[in-house]
Amino acid sequence: MELPPFEAGWVWLAGAGPGDPGLLTLHALHGLEYADVVVYDALVGEGVLKHANSSAQLEYAGKRGGKPSPRQPDISRRLVQLAHEGKRVLRLKGGDPFVFGRGGEEALALVEAEVPFRIIPGISAGIGGLAYAGIPVTHREINSVVTFITGHDASGDVPNSIDWAAIAAGSPVLVIYMAMKHLGKLSACLIDAERGADEPVAIVSRASTPHQKVLESTLGDCAAAAVAAGIEPPALVVIGEVVRLRGGLDWLGALAGRALVADPLGVKSRVKAG
Repeated sequence: MELPPFEAGWVWLAGAGPGDPGLLTLHALHGLEYADVVVYDALVGEGVLKHANSSAQLEYAGKRGGKPSPRQPDISRRLVQLAHEGKRVLRLKGGDPFVFGRGGEEALALVEAEVPFRIIPGISAGIGGLAYAGIPVTHREINSVVTFITGHDASGDVPNSIDWAAIAAGSPVLVIYMAMKHLGKLSACLIDAERGADEPVAIVSRASTPHQKVLESTLGDCAAAAVAAGIEPPALVVIGEVVRLRGGLDWLGALAGRALVADPLGVKSRVKAG
């Protein structure tokens, strides 16, 4: 298989997936092997960085809420600077660079500076991370629509541009990124928009890593339950009936000896009864 050459003066904006190095794409792995500089964010783990070539310069550019972080314009300027120095620059982001990853902002900065670039999609945590928890984002018995939401806007607050009533009514399954800081407010917004307080919720922390934790709760109780369980970011929150499928699809739990339920939704039982 012929992979594209990583040329000097180029920036590759690549997704590293949700955490497990095995979920890297071939293009991302190729970029790690040939990059002169790897500029990586807070969600890129050591297991991924171990695949960088031994002479590569590793630069941390992580942004974590509530902690000192590089400013986005400074990160973009650094990418431009390194490319103008003739470096092969791999900008490595957790998940997918175009899914709540600011990849679009950085790419546009490269366009303005006339720096050539390549976009390398990654497995978004909202899909791949939930799969590692045994939760599919779609299932034909439950939903044909799923909505991905950010838990905070550019100011760090709950997004005020979201039509919560429309989302609550129109999307059976919701996946919220970066939700932990405002989980209580987000839950209240959805309950006020007439989502049931007893609707199943799962919180998946450090998805697809050896430190993955999954907490199952309800929309009304999930914020308090997360605090009690000591769940910390990075974490995903999924809301909807697909959470119940985890009883039959927790494949990691099965590897550890957990018994799986063949019909977690009780569909076959209802058909027989009918």
